[in-house]
Amino acid sequence: MSLPVKTLILSGSAASEMERNLWTDQYVSAAMKTNGQTEPIRIRYRGGHTREYPKRSYDVMRGEETFHYNAEYDDPSLIRNALSFVFFPMIGVPAPRSRHVLLYRNSTPLGVYLEIESVGRRFFRRRGIGAISLFYAINNMANFSLFRSESGEPKSSLLAGYEYRFGGEKERGRLASFIRGFQHLSGKEAAAYFQEHLDVDNYLRWLAGAVLTGNYDGFEQNYSIYRHRRTGKYRMIPWDYEGTWGRNCYGQIQEDTLVPITGYNYLTQKLLEHRPYRAKYGSILSQALKGPFTESKLLPIARRMMAAIRPHVRDDSLRRWSYDDFRGETELIRRYIRVRRAMVARALDELA
Repeated sequence: MSLPVKTLILSGSAASEMERNLWTDQYVSAAMKTNGQTEPIRIRYRGGHTREYPKRSYDVMRGEETFHYNAEYDDPSLIRNALSFVFFPMIGVPAPRSRHVLLYRNSTPLGVYLEIESVGRRFFRRRGIGAISLFYAINNMANFSLFRSESGEPKSSLLAGYEYRFGGEKERGRLASFIRGFQHLSGKEAAAYFQEHLDVDNYLRWLAGAVLTGNYDGFEQNYSIYRHRRTGKYRMIPWDYEGTWGRNCYGQIQEDTLVPITGYNYLTQKLLEHRPYRAKYGSILSQALKGPFTESKLLPIARRMMAAIRPHVRDDSLRRWSYDDFRGETELIRRYIRVRRAMVARALDELA
């Protein structure tokens, strides 16, 4: 199966401006050609440390919608994000759609990229989800605590670590109030507070997804949080799942025991103090082990993804990893699933 081909068309001045704006997140005007059709776009570089790589990632605004074009430079398989975003809906959590494409910049081939749907207003409209507000958790300050993770010092703001996307000023205050509201509650008061303000089922399914995929960076950042219009409760959506399935976000093989079954952030800690929530979380994990989180379910998907990009990966001169590394990834992902299943099954007794 051939991959879609997309061409970024940048003038010399636009390319120079992008280099000057490497760390400023400013968009420049350009165009994108797809299937012979050219449309105007706005474009910028995206990511953190990845902006210094020879193969960079892009944000592209087409009309009112933004698409992410991830180089997946640190991932030898190039499928970890994509596989994660297929897995989350299997356990009942909406996730961005994604597909691999061949990207060109003017006449220069950039190789295989992962095109990812952004989480925004259109994301919710496509799924018939009413969303009042949306925030991105962009660094580990978004840990649902009053204090910084590393130093234990008080935060200057409860919204530190969050990027506001939409909802209005009242929704900023509402999210801060939600975080502040459960800090010192316990027992029945805390349980009642979560029942009123948080979609607990969604949160625990999101937690299970981060735990099962092994996203060490997925508990205090790399998520979206939105307030659901009908219920008024907060819900979670995953994003940025490159560091999963046995490797971290730098591509290094991750220790099997690095991600605990409970994950880590203050909201999770407070939730799992309650036996009914622990039992519910254990049930979600158990159901995942019986079906979606199995070699028989996930490996065929991983193989199909890798087969589609294999000939193009071989020809990608900008890739970090060797072709032999790429070929060995299916077995590494298989091993990860097998080991992770065993670890989670053993740890389920701890939730009783």
